[in-house]
Amino acid sequence: MASMKKNMKLKGRLKSYMQTSIYLGLLLVAVNLLIYILDVPSGLVLTCFTLFYFAVTAFLQLYNKPIIMNEMVSFATQYGQIQKVLLRELELPYAMLDEEGHVIWTNARFEEIVHKDKGYRKSITSLFPSITREKLPFEEDEVSFDLTYEDRNYEVRMRKISMKEMAQNSDIIEGDGYDGCLFAFYLFDETALRIALQEVDDQSLSVGMIYLDNYDEALDSVEEVRRSLLTALIDRKVNKYIAALDGICKKIEKDKYMVILRKKSVALLRENKFDLLDDVKTVNIGNEMAVTISIGIGLDGLSYAQNYEFARNAIDLALGRGGDQAVIKTPDNTIYFGGKSQQVEKNTRVKARVKAQALREIISSKDQVLIMGHRLADADSFGAAVGIYRIARILDKKAHIVLNDVSTSIKPMVDLFMDHEDDEENMIIGSQQSLEYAGSGTVLVVVDVNKPSITECPELLRMCKSIVVLDHHRQGTEIIENATLSYVEAYASSTCEMVSEILQYIGESIRISPEEADCMYSGIMIDTNNFMSKTGVRTFEAAAFLRRNGADVTRVRKLFREDAIEYKAKADAVSQAEIYRNAFAISTCSSEDIQSPTIVGAQAANELLNIRGVKASFILTEYQNQIFVSARSIDEINVQIIMERMGGGGHLNTAGCQLSGISISEGIGILKTTLDKMIEEGDLT
Repeated sequence: MASMKKNMKLKGRLKSYMQTSIYLGLLLVAVNLLIYILDVPSGLVLTCFTLFYFAVTAFLQLYNKPIIMNEMVSFATQYGQIQKVLLRELELPYAMLDEEGHVIWTNARFEEIVHKDKGYRKSITSLFPSITREKLPFEEDEVSFDLTYEDRNYEVRMRKISMKEMAQNSDIIEGDGYDGCLFAFYLFDETALRIALQEVDDQSLSVGMIYLDNYDEALDSVEEVRRSLLTALIDRKVNKYIAALDGICKKIEKDKYMVILRKKSVALLRENKFDLLDDVKTVNIGNEMAVTISIGIGLDGLSYAQNYEFARNAIDLALGRGGDQAVIKTPDNTIYFGGKSQQVEKNTRVKARVKAQALREIISSKDQVLIMGHRLADADSFGAAVGIYRIARILDKKAHIVLNDVSTSIKPMVDLFMDHEDDEENMIIGSQQSLEYAGSGTVLVVVDVNKPSITECPELLRMCKSIVVLDHHRQGTEIIENATLSYVEAYASSTCEMVSEILQYIGESIRISPEEADCMYSGIMIDTNNFMSKTGVRTFEAAAFLRRNGADVTRVRKLFREDAIEYKAKADAVSQAEIYRNAFAISTCSSEDIQSPTIVGAQAANELLNIRGVKASFILTEYQNQIFVSARSIDEINVQIIMERMGGGGHLNTAGCQLSGISISEGIGILKTTLDKMIEEGDLT
């Protein structure tokens, strides 16, 4: 040790400081020489002093250097120990990991958090299962991610520490080619910060709109002297409910309310499944019709104005889907609640007349009309297209129906129609040809669908600036935007019913051919399952109009007779049905040798509803590398919300979805899992 200290050499500022006396001695020698020139005796005296100075300096250098070196080594050792103690007692949880992710050193704070003693040497994954070896920063200098541990939130940072240079300078290991590393592991407790941010977020304001769906109809069903009481009870119910959530409710029209709520209160509403929807229905003072409401809420916008816009879009969605439901719209998502009751049919035709007049003006201002339904067109889609085609011809405009594939379900209708329209050129065209007609002088009428992705030719929606949407399906998140005219009525039995009403207001003494009447009558008959489902007064009035124009019930019935293979496939689907949870009939339909197996599957789903105790039926059909699910119910189960969970949609009692990349058995598993989850959450009873 003594030899090592003796061989130590100083450098830097300390070396310069220690050599200062030597530099001063040299300066003294120079001064001594100058004194000799001036006075020799004085020079001799200074020479004696200079020799004495150098003797004392040399002695001090030789005597003090080992002492100084010893003190420096002692200080460095103590300094290192202090650093180690400080690191050990550092409040920041800190650990060192080897290349395999094993803990090799921890400080006291880290041990306190993970409840382990000093010397714990197991894998970091045993402490935090989410931190696997793949998350170690082998390719990067540092990584960070969030971690939840024992109800506390942490930000984890891991830094790579290369050991290559240390190995090269080591006397005990061969450093050539060694490229090992260690990982510094830090835990930053962000629980308080997260709580503060969550509190700020909870206090942010959201905008809501509450509409009474059937205000006028409910008032008409009660005595005139009691109408003000009914209105007052509804107002009290809504205001009291919102006040209990520490919100503000302001009535802006006779049947509309504007609501301001904290985001935390909206979360409470979601937790309670928007029980205000059912609460309002309990208001009864003798009114024959229960009052229902729709709620639209806008959240997480960049401004209050954007939240208000979200709320307006949400309430439009709620009303477009039939009312009696709540919709929450955020920049990234749209969430639905309720929608379990059937929308009440409107007896007034004022809206139909207004929409008919608007449609007439739009078509009259254009050169030609393109009519498009959904892919795999059914009777309602084609029948409605025929009705719009006739309107365009009445207004003396060229018209074309966009139809790519003619399924077996509509082939008799297409043949019947085409046989009697020989004078019309290019009445039915494909997608490619329709794109040639698209332009500023063309109006595109979309029937029986409001979801762009499943239209016959989605490109037309981008190429046509003037778009009209006529549909009877409940709206979902994906809608046709920027439509010049949108007429979506969820209470209507079919699009053919809506077009039949519009036809009557296009002009006076409108007449259509018997073949056209047959096509539209077929659409109503199929969508109502022979007038047994979603059939209202206006449905029969539309059917009566078509009947007066030559629709023949016997002729229509013959159009939909099935061949033996399809009939057997439907019978097999019914016979093999599984009754799941004593309420849901689930079966599959074969697509072998059947041109339109999805149609057969839908018919089988209708047949299964005739089984006692079955509340909803589901038929899965494999077709074109996809699984088509047809869902049907009578009145107890809302199959629309079930299908929406699986990526589809539809009506309260008629819905469907398409599943890709899975087998039939996997599709059944997904369906059962969805039903189980919705029952557990209370969305199905």
